[in-house]
Amino acid sequence: MTNRRPVECWLTDMDGVLVHEEQAIPGAADFLKRLQDAGRRFLVLTNNSIYTPRDLRARLSASGIDLPEESIWTSALATAQFLQDQREGGSAYVIGEAGLTTALHDAGYIMTERDPDYVVLGETRTYSFEAITRAIRLIEDGARFIATNPDATGPSPQGPLPATGSIAALITKATGVEPYYVGKPNPLMMRSALNRIDAHSETTVMIGDRMDTDIVSGLEAGLRTILVLTGSTRPHQVDRHPFVPTRVVESIADVVPLIEQFAPAAE
Repeated sequence: MTNRRPVECWLTDMDGVLVHEEQAIPGAADFLKRLQDAGRRFLVLTNNSIYTPRDLRARLSASGIDLPEESIWTSALATAQFLQDQREGGSAYVIGEAGLTTALHDAGYIMTERDPDYVVLGETRTYSFEAITRAIRLIEDGARFIATNPDATGPSPQGPLPATGSIAALITKATGVEPYYVGKPNPLMMRSALNRIDAHSETTVMIGDRMDTDIVSGLEAGLRTILVLTGSTRPHQVDRHPFVPTRVVESIADVVPLIEQFAPAAE
């Protein structure tokens, strides 16, 4: 990282990097405060489409992390922006929670079960057989299939839960139609985040805990990447992938000194 352009902007994943099961990871609050004190542009990214940024801000605050809601970028927001760019003022049948429906409403989309332009699948804790059946029939009738992210499972205190990718696979099996995934590892989510904070890929770093989503999407978007070992990826798993992060560290606490180390020179 030392022989490239200074780092002006930072993107970071949320779960496994800043928090683990709603408990702050040591160093997370300090990392975000350092960014704010230094005036660095940054966004916290998450593939979770259940919650609005306001909800996530409240949940992070309860764990001791103070983060403005405008600094949170979700797969639901990225999906809404993508659909607005593709078909402004369109319509969608949505399976998901408030994070997704609110984002689509704010983008000017109409929620409907009658001849929608898109079926949009997000994450929810209450997937219903009736809703999935309706989605299958609408796709067979010509609706385009969009999913917020490909994550097959999500965490819970009791163990893994089926997530968007698993339900998407069920719908694909029934219809033969693959969804277009907007969230990580699609670099589209990274590029939409870069555009949101007016950042350039050559001067931005992506921090994540998953090689198969955070690191690969950062790499494909042209960013430098930092893998932390506090989440999904174990040290012995890093070399199994055909790509490598720019740097591997134990936790977000190890990234704090890098904010100033790789900062732009004072004007």
